Amino acid sequence: MQTLTGTVALVTGASSGIGEATAILLAQHGATVAVAARRKDRLDALVARIGAAGGMALAIEADVTQREQARRAVDETVAAFGRLDTLVNNAGVMLLGPIVGADLDEWDRMISLNLDGLLYCTNAALPHLLKAAESEPRRVADIVNVSSVAGRMVRVGSGVYNATKFGVGAFSESLRQEVTKRFVRISLVEPGAVATELASHNKPEVQEMMKQRFGNMERLAAEEIADAIAYIITRARHVAINEMLVRPTEQDS
Repeated sequence: MQTLTGTVALVTGASSGIGEATAILLAQHGATVAVAARRKDRLDALVARIGAAGGMALAIEADVTQREQARRAVDETVAAFGRLDTLVNNAGVMLLGPIVGADLDEWDRMISLNLDGLLYCTNAALPHLLKAAESEPRRVADIVNVSSVAGRMVRVGSGVYNATKFGVGAFSESLRQEVTKRFVRISLVEPGAVATELASHNKPEVQEMMKQRFGNMERLAAEEIADAIAYIITRARHVAINEMLVRPTEQDS
């Protein structure tokens, strides 16, 4: 396992859930962490928590669906800390429902955040990650894209969410082939059912459906997905974990 001391990570969607837990854990591993999201008050509380534990963090209020704000999040990270070694593209939204008669605004939200935001952040970060991969302390850099089991298994009622997450997988693999020999590792983490705010953005009838499907299941905690992300990033330079599917034991699909 590699220490992350002397490295800098940027985590998007860090105001709650998997992003928040990942930022805390990466800081515990020694990384300096920039945390980006729209809810600045939550980011400030997270930065204070990391600081109280002896870490260093920076809160960046940004809507990564906006190209210039995504780039600014990267630029502010590098301006503050001098480098960027790790990007965790965690920001995302899951809005389920039938395709027939769908709310197109929900489709737009998912495409904008799950795909456009990830693409914008990745594009802005890559020059800095490629540079970090050539230098100490690790001579390797990482992009971890948080996808979903929905990125490999299609279900009725999640067509456009499936489309965005399959897209993340396709983009990640193409990028991996492009930069892996330059020691920028591209990894895909695909959580199953996790106890976060993600489901709460859905319409009441969808929330009820999800409650019936997962209500009696012991879902994963955000910290358990953060542990998977940290495992990927802390591997030795010659080890690349390209894909990790993490589901509750009771989840059969």
